[in-house]
Amino acid sequence: MARPADPHARAALIAAARAEFVKKGLRGARIEDITAACGLSKGAFYLHAASKEALFGEVVGEFSAAMNLLIERRIKEMERFHAEHGPLEAHDVAERSDRYELLVSMSTESDLGTLELMWAYRDVVHVLMRGSQGTEFESLMWGLVDREVSRVTQEFQRLQEDCVSRADVPPTVIGSLIVGTYVLLAQQMSQMEQKPDLAEWARSIHRLIREGSMPPKAATAPRRPSAPKKTSPRRPQARAVSRPRSTSRS
Repeated sequence: MARPADPHARAALIAAARAEFVKKGLRGARIEDITAACGLSKGAFYLHAASKEALFGEVVGEFSAAMNLLIERRIKEMERFHAEHGPLEAHDVAERSDRYELLVSMSTESDLGTLELMWAYRDVVHVLMRGSQGTEFESLMWGLVDREVSRVTQEFQRLQEDCVSRADVPPTVIGSLIVGTYVLLAQQMSQMEQKPDLAEWARSIHRLIREGSMPPKAATAPRRPSAPKKTSPRRPQARAVSRPRSTSRS
């Protein structure tokens, strides 16, 4: 009867494997180095995984499932928003209406969830982008990217049709720009030891998206006039006293 795998040893093995994959890539990582890093024998490795690729595949599967869940949840939230509040109109953007701010808040919160997931799996994302060449995982990350670009593109197509997003930029370009930003941020995360302020990252990104994609008329819409400043009455200026010219001495 096979001996059951120790769950604590498995967690240590996965952590060691993820660190080794980052350092040497999936193909360059060796099982003996992984097990040595967590104090296990090479034979103990096979109690937990059939191969290093299978072990990495399990971690990637967790990341992909979590990412897909976030995307599906976001799509449902957008559908619910439009069903309950209706589509945005031009005046919503120009006036920063409550409906507009609610949509921005929802989108920012969703993107924060994406950033949190990317931080938790930043090493896996790094390996998918830079350390999986020549393996079955080589194109997986870019498949996720293509799907997200398609989703953002469709979102901006709807906004353009409702005349609440600038129409002089193809939605595919906007989608690629936004998703590309997140890919680069994920790469930066893989080089960080201390967790950044992801909430501020999400707010900053949406601030740029909101201002950059705003229709020209909305961007230049006059703000509500502020109350005139109170000025004190001017005192009458005193006239200059003319002095008699002095005559030159003869």
